[in-house]
Amino acid sequence: MGNEKMPPAVIFCGGMGTRLREVTELTPKPMVQIGEQPILWHIMKCYAAFGVKRFILCLGYKREVFVDYFLNYRQRRKDFTITLGDPSSVRYLDMSEDEADWEVTCANTGLHSMTGCRLKRIEKYLPEGEEDFFLTYGDGLSDVNIADLYEFHKKQRSLLTLTAVHPAGRFGEVCLEGDKVAHFSEKPLQHQSGFVSGGFMVLKKSFIRKYTEDREELIFEHAPMQNAAEDGVVAAYRHTGFWQCMDNPREYVFLNDLWEKGDAPWTKYWK
Repeated sequence: MGNEKMPPAVIFCGGMGTRLREVTELTPKPMVQIGEQPILWHIMKCYAAFGVKRFILCLGYKREVFVDYFLNYRQRRKDFTITLGDPSSVRYLDMSEDEADWEVTCANTGLHSMTGCRLKRIEKYLPEGEEDFFLTYGDGLSDVNIADLYEFHKKQRSLLTLTAVHPAGRFGEVCLEGDKVAHFSEKPLQHQSGFVSGGFMVLKKSFIRKYTEDREELIFEHAPMQNAAEDGVVAAYRHTGFWQCMDNPREYVFLNDLWEKGDAPWTKYWK
């Protein structure tokens, strides 16, 4: 990418994670840990590996957990010495910190808001003078090459570019015509093309203006994406490498096993 400044990444973090209820009763799904860090941190590291340092989190359910984590990020991760009678005396013993230049916006987008509404409500936090931004979910990991994805998006000149992946058949399918998304099929019995939307998207701000509105019930994956696909402004970046969401206890165990074994594919581009 040279010296080009990478767009910010917006991450959906507000859902209740009901299918992972036994784990998310006290912790929102993006804050469920893989190893010693929440899956959200792993996702952010995947972007940061390509120079993405600005993040906007769409918060809702248990937003205070995210607030506590990021306000106390350094204290939680670093050894330090403190004189208890003087809180200002904190001295950190390990100054190396790869995430020191991350800029994280914690945006309260509503407890019951759906994804389309959450996206509309963070529009005001997207930087002026920049048209593109990344968008993904706070529960999915991949070894997708973010730089290649962004270059593909710019060449396509679409309003939305999604990453099309090959998972098991329980998700709605992305039906492709060349590099364009023709339409979406909601959880078909048998995949036609074998691709589903895996998040890791790139959007233009004009998508928000044209296809979303501030209605709590607006689901990004329904009318906004469907209408955009019908207008021919949605492109698909095919990714045949690793992709895995954390939607149930089995997938939670699977991702943690990969991490503990030192065989986590999503760290492919980490330094």
